[in-house]
Amino acid sequence: MKQVTIKNIASTLNLSVSTVSRALNDHPDIHTKTKRLVKKAAVELGYNPNIIARSLKSSRSNQIGVIVPEIRHDFFANAISGIEEVAYQKGYTIIIAQSNEQQEREVINLNSMYLHRVAGIIVSISQTTTSSSHFKRLIERGVKMVFFDRVCDDLDTPRVRVDDMESSYKVVEYLIKHGYKKVIHFAGPRTLEICRNRRRGYEKALKDLRVGYEPLIFEGGMHESDGYNLANELLKNGINSCAIFAVNDPVAVGAVKRLKESHIEIPGQIGIVGFSNNPITEMISPALSTVDQHSFEMGRKAAEILIDQIEGGKYPSSELDIKLETKLILREST
Repeated sequence: MKQVTIKNIASTLNLSVSTVSRALNDHPDIHTKTKRLVKKAAVELGYNPNIIARSLKSSRSNQIGVIVPEIRHDFFANAISGIEEVAYQKGYTIIIAQSNEQQEREVINLNSMYLHRVAGIIVSISQTTTSSSHFKRLIERGVKMVFFDRVCDDLDTPRVRVDDMESSYKVVEYLIKHGYKKVIHFAGPRTLEICRNRRRGYEKALKDLRVGYEPLIFEGGMHESDGYNLANELLKNGINSCAIFAVNDPVAVGAVKRLKESHIEIPGQIGIVGFSNNPITEMISPALSTVDQHSFEMGRKAAEILIDQIEGGKYPSSELDIKLETKLILREST
């Protein structure tokens, strides 16, 4: 079968090749009606853009690298979906790698993507990442990079995230105003800025709203097993009446599992709030209160910014620190 080209589409619609090309690439100078007409004809004629030829012609790849701590985490899976949707619309494909929360693997993934000449990279750093030097090295070589959720603030790169401190403050404020006399924080690793900021929000809320009350923080990781172990530690300390604000949903889910094993009433004895609004929070019993940080939209925004940077966007990266709104979702656990 003969391959359909832009010239075929142009001939069918009696348009110039340049108009068809710009319509397929959503150029702002092309009228929306013309874009729809061209895209409809492209589908009907069976046109497939030759991405490899296009990248060779432009001396750059049309692939975007995405590095996340773990793909199985619903937050990152949804963010990847948002990234892929925008990338597809703009004529890019994505390569996904996971660091598995290890800086060493993050470095390997980063270097591999550089060798594959990706057009740019979207990253959420691992919980063991203590240095940004491996990112800085590639940025200095001209690689476009955008961070989301877990970011490196010491780099002059675009960032897409939420206000973790303010969001955490609102969680604790809600718990205090709704009668919980003791609020405990199950914190994540201090190496991650999101964990430090969620801790700060918790501490500030207690300072502002509960004068003289000392914060009580149990430190762990970001997984369900960490929440299970921290809840076990809580019970060993004789605490069975309080509210728990967990650093993320997996930690909160792990805590729920351990508390239910000890027949602790949720929310009767202990109320629990997570962070990120993973789908599992609606499926477990009791359904988990959480903070929705709109992961799909976060991925979309990160991809939009990166592609804008790749294609010569007008905004300097130093001005691009996007903070999305969050929403406290109240369910049975509080």
